[in-house]
Amino acid sequence: MSSTPNDPRTPVTVLGLGAMGSALAGAFVRAGHPTTVWNRTPGKADPLVARGAVRADSVAEAVAASSLVIVCVVDYAAAREILDPAGPGLSGRVLVNLTSDTPERARSAAAWAAGHGIDYLDGSVMVPTPDIGEPGATLLYSGSRQAFETYEETLKVLGGQATYLGDDHAMAAVYDLALLGFFFPAMAGLVHGFALAGAEGVPATEFAPFTAAIAGILPPLAAGMARDLERGVFPGDQDNIVMEAAGIAHIIEASTDRGLNTEVLDAVKGLADRTIAAGHGKAGFVSIIEEIRKPSAKG
Repeated sequence: MSSTPNDPRTPVTVLGLGAMGSALAGAFVRAGHPTTVWNRTPGKADPLVARGAVRADSVAEAVAASSLVIVCVVDYAAAREILDPAGPGLSGRVLVNLTSDTPERARSAAAWAAGHGIDYLDGSVMVPTPDIGEPGATLLYSGSRQAFETYEETLKVLGGQATYLGDDHAMAAVYDLALLGFFFPAMAGLVHGFALAGAEGVPATEFAPFTAAIAGILPPLAAGMARDLERGVFPGDQDNIVMEAAGIAHIIEASTDRGLNTEVLDAVKGLADRTIAAGHGKAGFVSIIEEIRKPSAKG
């Protein structure tokens, strides 16, 4: 089929049909792109084939079908295992790797792609699978500017907030891991909140609506912290690390009294205590960054 980049008829190949890969392929199918799919377990393609996708019997066949190839698997080792035999067939094509892994592996993958004449974009999906294809869904890309600009509108099929972070292939992974480094401890804190409230008989469904007030604090708080970090000044005029440490201690005490695990909170309290011991008790909470910048002590 004749097509031009960003045309709705632009063929796309998706390698890897786990939950996220299937969501990516499904978004392309819904948008009218001829979509070729491949998965190590062929049966995973059945729902997509029923909706109009074409199942490839091999990676080489899948790659040959499209000028734009998306890979999304569990990690870069799995991606390389899939892509290595197909390297020559990918030459001259655009490869977008939406597999989550480390910045170092992103740069290694970029070097591999360059050695095979592949125009390479590394990417990160910042939303859960149900949000794929939505205008507000954020996906991050870094690497080949030409590849991004050529297929930007096509990539926006996956999420309307398609952001290019520059030509360093590792940047998407840097943002991905940094944001998830915020997300997962926050999720652990949320679960702890459910446990602490639940220990007093508060149903989770009654507690959950109150979390919106706390969540709403975060965006302006993050912006303020970022400004403080840029200036290198951590004012504690509104609150300070001594006050915050006292509050954390109360949570730990109440949790311990109710037989709950406090490991996450203990770690946060430890960072606060070391910051205070270093003479920064009157500074704001962001001042714990100096402790975070130090390597973890290994047992």
